[in-house]
Amino acid sequence: MATLPTIKRVLLKVSGEALMGEGDFGLDMAVLDRVAKEVVAASKNGTEVAIVVGGGNIFRGVAGAARGMDRATADHMGMLATVMNSVALAGAIDKAGGRGRALSAIPMEAICETYTRSRALERLAGGDVIVCAAGTGNPFFTTDTAAALRAAELDCDALLKGTQVDGVYDADPKTTPGAKRFEQLTFADALARDLKVMDTAAFALARDAAIPIIVFNIHDKGAFGDVLEGRGRATLVSD
Repeated sequence: MATLPTIKRVLLKVSGEALMGEGDFGLDMAVLDRVAKEVVAASKNGTEVAIVVGGGNIFRGVAGAARGMDRATADHMGMLATVMNSVALAGAIDKAGGRGRALSAIPMEAICETYTRSRALERLAGGDVIVCAAGTGNPFFTTDTAAALRAAELDCDALLKGTQVDGVYDADPKTTPGAKRFEQLTFADALARDLKVMDTAAFALARDAAIPIIVFNIHDKGAFGDVLEGRGRATLVSD
């Protein structure tokens, strides 16, 4: 991976599917605890960490809409799934010795705090790891878009996307033998090749805000810390 400037504040995007491990749905507590420990280690090393978690391990809005459910209703259910994951991850961060705080874009004060930019920045400056729940708070936007939005408004130095593979490929490496892996791409290259780094809205947000995207395998032990230190196996997408 190409050399990055020092990352002082990072946005980590974790898919819901990553948190279910080898299961078909729900949370794999071993995976949850490992991710939490790696995040806490980075936080204690001085990196401010914000996280956006997907909800596909519990409910995926697009899939619900495809089965005939109203899309807005399905997306709201998906947002609730991200809140469940975010509360669980914040709790795992506390258990690992950090301070995890779930902040929801949809107010639900009995469960977690409501997200505001000023509150999030205050928490980050105080050493908390914030887990941004409920996506953008609006239907028709993915958690990828929420991750890019939070990274931009929180002035993050990079957006790390934890996936099931160790970077960006020109085809699915799990189904296409010989798929080419990229060490580095420009935003223009990724668009021209139609590489599915993130959805279009998320990608455009990151590009316009000049926030580099780093795609890595969330399942590789220690990968989060390695990428932050510039030695991990990942793909860098930048200007």
